[in-house]
Amino acid sequence: MKDLAPSDPVHHHTAKRPRLSELTERLRGKDRRVTGPRAAILSILHEHPHPLTNREIFEALPPGVCDLVTVYRAVHLLEDMGLVTRYDFGDGVARHEIALEGHDNHHHHLVCTACSRIVEIDQCLATEWDAMIARESGFERVTHKLEFFGRCPRCQEGPPSHDTTKTKGAATAKPCGPILE
Repeated sequence: MKDLAPSDPVHHHTAKRPRLSELTERLRGKDRRVTGPRAAILSILHEHPHPLTNREIFEALPPGVCDLVTVYRAVHLLEDMGLVTRYDFGDGVARHEIALEGHDNHHHHLVCTACSRIVEIDQCLATEWDAMIARESGFERVTHKLEFFGRCPRCQEGPPSHDTTKTKGAATAKPCGPILE
């Protein structure tokens, strides 16, 4: 597992992370303009090694770049174009990150139910299940989505707080600092 801090440039060890210039070229290649808001949103997502909510993207943008509605529209367009991947961690809040090249974006996350901190999991232990299910069902190209939830070590140290798995508003809580392993 890889603990994610916003300044950590590493993202998914098993796939190539596209350069920002490649992302804007792909946008142009699909006959879409690279507007100021779209470029800024791609840049924010490219900087962060973990999925962000639309509100987190909006708050990370320089003031006056665009409004929150524009962020929603732009992220939706980028997702439709395959430049951004959407994640749902069961709290009613969509999160997005840059889609990886030459990869089906398959990876898993460990989410703290108290502070919403996200840790990426490098290995996939369920691949054998995919093969077994395909073999037994006759389906092809079987895949899965699997996310893990728990309380991070820092949240275990403090007083009990509300769980984001039970409280929708808690997903906007600020992530706690990095775990020292």
